[in-house]
Amino acid sequence: MRHHNNVRKFGRDKTQKRALLNSLAVNLIVREKIKTTEPKAKELRPFIEKLVTRAKGGSVATRRLIAAKLSNHGREVKKLFDVIAPKYKDQNGGYTRILKLGTRKSDGAKMAIIEFV
Repeated sequence: MRHHNNVRKFGRDKTQKRALLNSLAVNLIVREKIKTTEPKAKELRPFIEKLVTRAKGGSVATRRLIAAKLSNHGREVKKLFDVIAPKYKDQNGGYTRILKLGTRKSDGAKMAIIEFV
């Protein structure tokens, strides 16, 4: 029984799951809207919102910390700090929305779109 164990594993170990979230976050920053499965979108939301909240500070230390979280994707870190974070300077959380789409035809997976508000 999985009582009080709400972590989604996606059939991966810790490093693979971190790489998955990293990749999804980088793609969301680049495109500002991505289509993925609903559980992945729900797992990505707190990850990306914490990055945006930190980026609103704008210090060199937070820039380096976020660069480390995103595996040193320089252009994406720059876009996060210069374009995305200033849009939400007056907003405390709730930077993303998840739109549910229905099931994928091939395997029946629930699909969703996650985007910046």
